[in-house]
Amino acid sequence: MPYTSLESCLLDLEKNGHLVRVKEEVDPYLEMASIHLRLYAAKGPAVLFENVKGSKYRAASNIFGTLERSKFIFRETLANVQKIVELKNDPMKALRQPFKNIGTAMAAMKALPKKNPSSKPVLADEIKITDLPLIQHWPMDGGAFVTLPQVYTEDPDKPGIMNSNLGMYRIQLTGNEYKLNEEIGLHYQLHRGIGVHQTKANRKGQPLKVSCFVGGPPSHTLSAVMPLPEGLSEMTFAGLLGGRRFHYTYQDGFGISTDADFVITGEVYPGENKPEGPFGDHLGYYSLTHPFPLMRVHKVYARKNAIWPFTVVGRPPQEDTSFGALIHEITGDAIPQEIPGLREVHAVDAAGVHPLLLAVGSERYTPYLKTQQPAEILTIANHVLGTGQLSLAKFLFIAADDTNQLTAHLAQPFMEYLLERIDLTRDVHFYTNTTIDTLDYSGTGLNAGSKVVFAAYGPKLRDLSRDVPQLLKELQSFENPQLAMPGVIALQTKSFVDYDTAAKEMESLQAQLKDKTPLLNGVPFIVICDDSSFTAATLNNYLWVTYTRCNPSHDIYGVSSFTRHKHWGCEGPLVIDARIKPHHAPPLVLDPAVEKRVDRLFAKGGSLHGIA
Repeated sequence: MPYTSLESCLLDLEKNGHLVRVKEEVDPYLEMASIHLRLYAAKGPAVLFENVKGSKYRAASNIFGTLERSKFIFRETLANVQKIVELKNDPMKALRQPFKNIGTAMAAMKALPKKNPSSKPVLADEIKITDLPLIQHWPMDGGAFVTLPQVYTEDPDKPGIMNSNLGMYRIQLTGNEYKLNEEIGLHYQLHRGIGVHQTKANRKGQPLKVSCFVGGPPSHTLSAVMPLPEGLSEMTFAGLLGGRRFHYTYQDGFGISTDADFVITGEVYPGENKPEGPFGDHLGYYSLTHPFPLMRVHKVYARKNAIWPFTVVGRPPQEDTSFGALIHEITGDAIPQEIPGLREVHAVDAAGVHPLLLAVGSERYTPYLKTQQPAEILTIANHVLGTGQLSLAKFLFIAADDTNQLTAHLAQPFMEYLLERIDLTRDVHFYTNTTIDTLDYSGTGLNAGSKVVFAAYGPKLRDLSRDVPQLLKELQSFENPQLAMPGVIALQTKSFVDYDTAAKEMESLQAQLKDKTPLLNGVPFIVICDDSSFTAATLNNYLWVTYTRCNPSHDIYGVSSFTRHKHWGCEGPLVIDARIKPHHAPPLVLDPAVEKRVDRLFAKGGSLHGIA
């Protein structure tokens, strides 16, 4: 039966053993986030906080904490949604198999949003921002944030729900220079759907009306993060996934999701910005304080007995990892179908998603080449780095495999395959002075940095070292060599000072190794880091440290490197300087005092005893 509210979903989860209640009073300042992180790490249940300090409203988290629970929530609709997305990618399939697809057509017809339903539960109460559970997630956060918002705007040139945008853009409720109960901050980039709407409103010299929905049926939350095929609206998708039409109305000219638990309405005026942040983000670091659009609060609504859903983002994996897994379940091969020759692409969660992509492509140009080498996959790489969210990547590892057995979704086997075949004199391609993720501080400025493509196709060129070569144990100024994965050695040295000093340090390393490159053929990559034992302890540590702390154009060196006709390459190992730099954002660290306080809930007699 379709969920009509967030509470109906939570009750269903509880009935089936997927939810636990916390009856003790819990502080929204750091404690709730700490509890969430423990439950997620333990693959624990969703949690309903019944007694939130400072608010009469309950709160819930870890709802999508595992892929299994997410699929359970959508167990009655998931198969049909997958078929509809598949048909959107291949519309001829519906014509080839019309009777087989009647069911999906009927489901699609039921998905149209429903205006002015007879019941509008979210309009039951008009409240203030300070009535909400004001959850601060990390110690250095600038205030309380909404972490599962559904931010709704309409196209000023073509108003109406079918030309609207629903996106998950974080919202700062308190702190910094915001006037309490009157102003909140919106964090989004101008190329996103809401940014396009704001640009149009600015040109007209008028404020953009914004509505932030929180809660409601879980399909609404997932719809806000879905990378939908063009022409399929988020509200229609919410109806498809939820098995129930998206109910909406208008109040004072603002679009309202009537089934939401809370709605915050307001306006963004041209040129009005205020500092937003810091915020502990999904790369595992804080995104720092920057000017972002200011929203003047109009009204705040809540349904009776409303529940505030939230999540905590930080160094992956976190709950948004499960979002990503569920999205992949739904969309399947949607992106490869957009890019000719692309078989698979995988944004590596352990590296913060956006910094690192792995891709498998086809290689059909080789009949015209004298040797097997990357050709078509380089064309595919350009397409990948120019496509939607994929364009935020800094590192793209792309390979072709004639046997069709290689998958991008298993990071270590894929990287071993590529490292066995990459020709470092030929197959490294840089993009400099370009854009990167706003949340990534490894570059030269906000949104500014570089990218690199590592491409591989053809026969094996080397067997990867599975032990640390002796000569790497005898270096001066570089110590504690550790095997991070086959073919990759982590080396530790002193802290990064500046790029001039780093260049001299790398010259010293090259001088020690340049005459010994044949002994290092099995080590295509060397990673310079602050703590090589930590970096090499797990594959996830290697992926996180290396690909979040490096700006390719500035931090990649090579033993016996050269530049020939504008092309860079190296005869020996490629060296990645993955030390923390002075301009990097600080990593996320839990507050020990808070951790000690929440122990009471997991101790004998506490609501969470025996769970984590």
